[in-house]
Amino acid sequence: MMARALSWLLLKSRSAWWRAVYRGYRSRYAIGRTFRFNGAMINLYGDGRIELGEHSYIGEFSSIQACAGHSVVMGQHCAISHNVRIYTSTNLADADMRLGPAPTIEGSVSIGDGVWIGTNVFIGPGVAIGSNAVVGANAVVTRSIPADEIWGGVPARLLRRKDPAHQHDRHVSERQRDH
Repeated sequence: MMARALSWLLLKSRSAWWRAVYRGYRSRYAIGRTFRFNGAMINLYGDGRIELGEHSYIGEFSSIQACAGHSVVMGQHCAISHNVRIYTSTNLADADMRLGPAPTIEGSVSIGDGVWIGTNVFIGPGVAIGSNAVVGANAVVTRSIPADEIWGGVPARLLRRKDPAHQHDRHVSERQRDH
């Protein structure tokens, strides 16, 4: 019984800790009122600008880094899964690290409205992801993705374009359900 009570107390204190961290993020960055931090260990950091849209969420163990002079802007109704990494700065892969600190590549990241990003995805500097796009699990995104496309792989590549007929059917069924 004592172990159960201790586990409950530990869980409550862990939750309280992360709620406090997320309140700090809300005061530092532009985060929509209805944006959800979906779990623990979500890190936002850097001296750049981070804007996270309404009715969107990000999953556990994810990180968003915005270096000075750059931004990460996420639209509304986005679903960002667990263990996703979004960076505005990273080391240049072609550099010879034995010669000293590697030069970096930097660039702002933008994510349109209604984007779905699967688990374990890496999104690099300078990437723009168009509205209604999908990035499959475990992808490495190194270049921009147009709207209404599904991408996956390492490096990420086009898998297919979304079928506009399915979009229409979904909206019709939502309207019918609402009436």
